[in-house]
Amino acid sequence: MKFICDKDSLSEAIGNVSRAVPQKSTIQALEGIRVKIMPDQVELTGYNLEMGIRTTIIANTSDTFEFVVNARLFSEFVRKMSGDEVTVELDENNTVNLSSIATECSFSAIPADEYPELPVVDNQRSFTVKPTTLRSMINMTSYAASMNESKPILTGELFDIEDGRFNLVAIDGFRLAIRSELTESSENHHFVVPKKALQEVSTLIKDDDEKNCTVCVNERHIIFEINNVFVISRLLEGAFHNYKLSIPTSHKTEVIVNKKDFITSLERCSLIIDDKNKSPIRCEIDNGVMKISCRTSIGRVNDAISADISGETVTIGFNNKLILEALRAAEGDKIRIRFNGAMKVIEILPLEGESYIFLIMPIQLRS
Repeated sequence: MKFICDKDSLSEAIGNVSRAVPQKSTIQALEGIRVKIMPDQVELTGYNLEMGIRTTIIANTSDTFEFVVNARLFSEFVRKMSGDEVTVELDENNTVNLSSIATECSFSAIPADEYPELPVVDNQRSFTVKPTTLRSMINMTSYAASMNESKPILTGELFDIEDGRFNLVAIDGFRLAIRSELTESSENHHFVVPKKALQEVSTLIKDDDEKNCTVCVNERHIIFEINNVFVISRLLEGAFHNYKLSIPTSHKTEVIVNKKDFITSLERCSLIIDDKNKSPIRCEIDNGVMKISCRTSIGRVNDAISADISGETVTIGFNNKLILEALRAAEGDKIRIRFNGAMKVIEILPLEGESYIFLIMPIQLRS
């Protein structure tokens, strides 16, 4: 029983599904990749019981069989085979033999019946989104998802699709990130996807992917189809924070500033902040200037950035890492920052529109 296929195609497929292969599992078979051979094609699957990735490549074969193989060995052997094609053969002793122009190698396989089946998600509830748009939405919000497992629902991101608008939302209690796009979906969808699965989806999307990503969802699972790669994930259960109540409806001060200048200033402050020397960034906004300052036992920084300022003067404190992560996720050369006084949330938006909204809690400054 064997198949012959393009080495690079097989290597890429192994790399993609390996993202869902756990290093350690109580089920030994899950530490490998399931290889399912069908006439003219080969299906590869990685699965960790929470997320699975499956893809199919073209192959020269008329056989039908399957086996599970060590993910690391399979990946390294295929990648280092000579020639452009590789032959994969399974013998009666359950040994996988790889061969190409001048190279042969072999290693043991595991029976496929020990490999759990992936969840089935039908396409009755589905919508489509441009792949690069989905990647942008994930990359601009995932930083704000919680790392605290005591509130599992906040370790994921909310897909809020309603009335022709798709909002992707992440929150951790100190900050909130919303990325919005118009959608042609006629259905409303509300569900929470683990951050890890979304990061893998983002990684799998390429700049030249033109075919829309299809997203199918049921009560417990979701599946993303990205250019013949399927990512299946469980959904998180529970009530997500009503994020719309957190968005300010007015502001007292608005600042338009060059994003790069602001980031550079904060990076200078970050040089004197570490785990042992913590201090908030002090920001004074008045008369066309943002004054940035910080002092720790390591040293001090005083900086000034020119900005377009309207509204009341304000002096506010904030965490350097929280602001920097939001700024790095923001798109555009210039951004709007809105304030409602020293102890209300800081709001970061694009120069025009509200394609994204980032909220950050301030820190009370000592007098």
